[in-house]
Amino acid sequence: MVSPAVARFAVGILGNIISFSLYLSPMPTFMRICKKGSVEQYSATPYLLTFFNCMLWTIYGMPFIQPNNILLSTISASGCLIEFIYLMLFIIYTGNKKNRIFLILLVLGEILVVAIALTLVLIFTHTSKQRTLIFGLLGDVSGVLMYAAPLAIMKQVIKTKSVEFMPLAVSVTCFGSAVIWTLYAIRPFDPFVVAPNGIGCFLGLAQLMLYAAYYKSTKQQMDARKVAEIEKVEMGLKEVIVVTRESNKVNSLPENDYSAPPKPKENDFASNL
Repeated sequence: MVSPAVARFAVGILGNIISFSLYLSPMPTFMRICKKGSVEQYSATPYLLTFFNCMLWTIYGMPFIQPNNILLSTISASGCLIEFIYLMLFIIYTGNKKNRIFLILLVLGEILVVAIALTLVLIFTHTSKQRTLIFGLLGDVSGVLMYAAPLAIMKQVIKTKSVEFMPLAVSVTCFGSAVIWTLYAIRPFDPFVVAPNGIGCFLGLAQLMLYAAYYKSTKQQMDARKVAEIEKVEMGLKEVIVVTRESNKVNSLPENDYSAPPKPKENDFASNL
């Protein structure tokens, strides 16, 4: 029979794999952003919240905060690095200068808040239980906010009846990650890990249901947009052809139509005399 410790370790490894896939799942989105040179209608909010959440859980899993939870710390540290790269791409490809500066300040503010929290905890608390309580509560708040961030995108999906800006890969891995980490924290029971991930299970499932509901309408909208773009290009080509034909007609007129009238001959004057 497999011991609880071994089973928990195996679930933790699986959680690392799925969570790593979750962090990499927005790559097609950022490839599109880099290709178009614009963030379009994509929001930086989920990446800001995920970055903040990963920083907190990286610290929570450290031996001086929560012993025997290193798997949580390793994947969260990986998430910090990946989310930071995404945020840098957002900063680079955000067209509005004010929004770019505001985003930079938010990233720096998150790092500062976590650094201050860690410093205060290390100075004023001296037991693992106290430190676990503080960073567990902070992690829970950030975790709930992270899983709730897609609510704004879900609202947009319902309004536009399009899931174009809610990638399926992100929704699937988000749901899978929440399920795995909920199982990981059941035995031994860790309420600080169970709470945000349990909520994440329901929100992830809601995203998948929305995707199923609006997938067909999204495809119809994208096809209609492609047809409109093709028609626009064809109209432009027709205008170019018409202008070219008119220009050719003007250039093909006889030269004598533009020349001065012929001079009268001398013998004509003599006959008149």
